[in-house]
Amino acid sequence: MKKPLNPSAKTASAAHEVRIIGGEWKRTRLPVPDRGGLRPTPSRVRETLFNWLGQDLAGLRCIDAFAGTGALGLEAASRGATEVVLVEQASDLVRSLSVMVTKLKASAVRVERGDGVSALRQRGGQGWDLVFLDPPFGEDGNPSLFQAALQAASHVIHGAGEIYLEAPMVWTDEALEPFGLKVHRHGKAGAVAFHLLRPIAVA
Repeated sequence: MKKPLNPSAKTASAAHEVRIIGGEWKRTRLPVPDRGGLRPTPSRVRETLFNWLGQDLAGLRCIDAFAGTGALGLEAASRGATEVVLVEQASDLVRSLSVMVTKLKASAVRVERGDGVSALRQRGGQGWDLVFLDPPFGEDGNPSLFQAALQAASHVIHGAGEIYLEAPMVWTDEALEPFGLKVHRHGKAGAVAFHLLRPIAVA
């Protein structure tokens, strides 16, 4: 969930839905409420991400820390993730996520209302496999939020875990080093940069 950088740019919210693109629930429509600042991860970006991750996520434990429409977390669950937590602060989006989880009979998915960074901090040291970070961009890019989210997420994953990051800028290895992270893959789609991050191996 994030605010578009260019107010005049068309976003996925204009279509009022996005679709799960693979797995058990392929083509399932996810509603996109007409809500300022809500901008789901585009289908082509999700397709690239899940090509990076692999089509079968069986056995993985995932946290979608800024869930919004749930497109990332539900995509992971559709592809077999064993446990998925969708964290969202907005009450209307939490209700929408809960309805969708019930409709899909998604027993592996749990919806949690709360702050994404706080939810990650509470799970520090638990050794999760994958964290999705798609924080709101805000007018100034929300640098403090991104830093806090990366710091918290770096303590949630295990040594072979991964973090997916969407941001209004490309994050470099140098910028990620203070968090003990490095870039494994990255790409750009319009004004959005997306990354797959891994922990820096400790010698």
